Amino acid sequence: MSGNVNRGTGRRVTRRVRGVLGAAVAVCAVTVALPGVASAEPSGAGAAGAAGVERISVAADGTQADGDSADASISHDGRRVIFSSSATNLTSDTASGGSKVFLRDQRTGQNQRMGDLSPIGPPVISGDGEYIGYAHEWITNVRIRQYQTSTGRTASLNCSAYTCDQASLNTDGRYTAHVLRYPRQPTFGQRIEVQDWNNGGANQNVATFAHTKPSKPSISGDGRYVAYQDGQTEDVFVWDRTGATTSGPIEGPDKAASLVQLSDDGGKVVYLSGSDTYVHDIRTGTNQLVPNVKGLAIDPTGRYLLYAPRDTSAPSLVLRDLRTGTDEVVSAQPASAGTDAVSAGGRDVVFQSAADDIVPGDTNGKSDVFARHLY
Repeated sequence: MSGNVNRGTGRRVTRRVRGVLGAAVAVCAVTVALPGVASAEPSGAGAAGAAGVERISVAADGTQADGDSADASISHDGRRVIFSSSATNLTSDTASGGSKVFLRDQRTGQNQRMGDLSPIGPPVISGDGEYIGYAHEWITNVRIRQYQTSTGRTASLNCSAYTCDQASLNTDGRYTAHVLRYPRQPTFGQRIEVQDWNNGGANQNVATFAHTKPSKPSISGDGRYVAYQDGQTEDVFVWDRTGATTSGPIEGPDKAASLVQLSDDGGKVVYLSGSDTYVHDIRTGTNQLVPNVKGLAIDPTGRYLLYAPRDTSAPSLVLRDLRTGTDEVVSAQPASAGTDAVSAGGRDVVFQSAADDIVPGDTNGKSDVFARHLY
């Protein structure tokens, strides 16, 4: 991939959403049948498409990782999972020397190492699974390197002498939202930009701040919207490429907020305020309250919210159908997850955990990446 590669228009993944499971909490999962992959299956499961959970951070033959794995994200169709790992045995060409980024193809069960660089922060993946990106150290700065998964071609964002990080990719990888700052002059503040790879890598300014507190951009699937936060005022805004207009603060004037994620369809913004999570509907301007939980991710359709209950006696990860209010347990064991952890229609959730009882035969004593398939 080069900075001038023409990336075609991405096609939105459409899934048939499962029906209402009833008022009680429903616990279900799916296991994809992959050679040598350890999985936990409820009674009666076993074939591909049956309920279960599988460990992603293993070699193609099922060998356990010899290092810690974390920071998983999943493509919209659930086929590709990206994660970072210090393991040296996930691929035949993995060398030691810090964490590396790996792509797991769920259809083939094969792993692919994405470059030799060590990531700074979680890697990200485009909705179609064709592009991945991550920040890494570059001389005295930080750069974002992107890879095309099918060809291995690479390109770096056009950051000049600045530091670029906090990348967010749209569905087909054409647009990359990121934060740009000048590390040797922090008083210069920072900018949120969107780079268009089909326009010679040209950057479009989204917002400019006189500070370097977290900004955390999140871009919609078509690249039209970018949600971001002002870490100093603790406000969340939404930028619209059409007319380059900005709306917000979406949480209103009376409370502080921090951004979680913008849904791929550009319709919902998840943000935190106090001990609660809110899902803001951009079209209606209304907020849906999910009390006493920490929102972690929203699926591409904006219907399913992954959250961590603040009640320590509750399961660590839960997926909520925002339309019906139905909850499904993703992990009862201690676990965590990041944005882009849920595939379209809430079918798959990827997460990390050091628990050794999620799947049978987990004896490596490491943090692993798992996928729970909910139907």
